[in-house]
Amino acid sequence: MLTPAERKALKAKAHKLEPVVHIGAKGLTEEVITEIDRALKAHELIKVRAGSLDRDARDDTFGSICERTGAESVQQVGKVCVLFRKRPD
Repeated sequence: MLTPAERKALKAKAHKLEPVVHIGAKGLTEEVITEIDRALKAHELIKVRAGSLDRDARDDTFGSICERTGAESVQQVGKVCVLFRKRPD
C-alpha cells in the first residue's frame, strides 16, 4: 500500500506523463494486460486511458488491471488512470 505522502509524490511525477496504453473498443484483452505489464516493468509509473468505456466499465477495468498486474492505482481522473508498480531490484 502506498502512503499518502508517496501517493502525492507519484501524482506530481505523473502529471506530465502521457497515456502509454489505450484500451479500445474490445476492452481489456490479454494483449492489453501484457502491454501494461511491459510498460510497468520499463517505467514503474504509467497512465492508461480507457476512452471507449463507460464509467462503470472503466472502474471495473482499472480494478481488474491492478489485480492482474500487481499494480496500485495512484489516481483516476475521468478516463485516465495512473498506475504504479515498483520494479524488483
